[in-house]
Amino acid sequence: MRIAVAGGTGTVGRHVSRTAREAGHDVVVLSRASGANVLTGEGVTEALAGADAVIDVTSIMTLSEKKARDFFETGTRTLLAAGAQVGVAHHVALSIVGIDGIDTAYYAAKLAQERAVAAGAIPHTIVRAAQFHEFAGQVLAQIAGPFAVAPRTLMRPVAAREVAAHVVRVAEAGPVGRAQDLVGPRDETLVDVARRQLAFDGIRRRVLDVKLPGAYGRGLASGALRGGPDALQGAITFDEWLRSPDHTRG
Repeated sequence: MRIAVAGGTGTVGRHVSRTAREAGHDVVVLSRASGANVLTGEGVTEALAGADAVIDVTSIMTLSEKKARDFFETGTRTLLAAGAQVGVAHHVALSIVGIDGIDTAYYAAKLAQERAVAAGAIPHTIVRAAQFHEFAGQVLAQIAGPFAVAPRTLMRPVAAREVAAHVVRVAEAGPVGRAQDLVGPRDETLVDVARRQLAFDGIRRRVLDVKLPGAYGRGLASGALRGGPDALQGAITFDEWLRSPDHTRG
């Protein structure tokens, strides 16, 4: 297959691109560096020409619902319009487990993206996965100094490389609307994995566990982001990931 990967240089996208190539697919990476900008549309139609499937794993680091919604809706519209123009047969979008009841902030934007994909003209599959193991590091990087704040979050983190393998299998199988969810092998809390990561890296910082107010904070602390009992489970634990090249090499 010829597979176009939007966000193919990001946290999960680089694994998607590599996994698809290792499976023998012809991979086209859509990124601003490659001349394809899903927000402006520049170069996207040309990049999708001849593609059998598009895998959208684009992401943005923001707590602003407006910024996130603009990003995901704009990118999705661009990819769907360009894909329909060149005859893409399958649009795959990566989303997050357990967000149906957390229709606010970043998760509201992901739900809006899912609705846009489902309403599009291209046969699609939405793939939901739990937070990646890299999420703890992203949270730690948001605030510099001797203290870090971890929103109280019950999670079941999964390795990005396992998410990538799942997404590629979904793309190969053809559109089904909604794929089986993927979560990690163990229940965790964000504050605990953040502390373990700092200890592993030899960094002395205190991590504060803070329950955020409102619907967003309640959703994070509810356990919904751990997914349901029918989800597929990855095999790589957070501590195994810490010792792997995926973490130690960045």
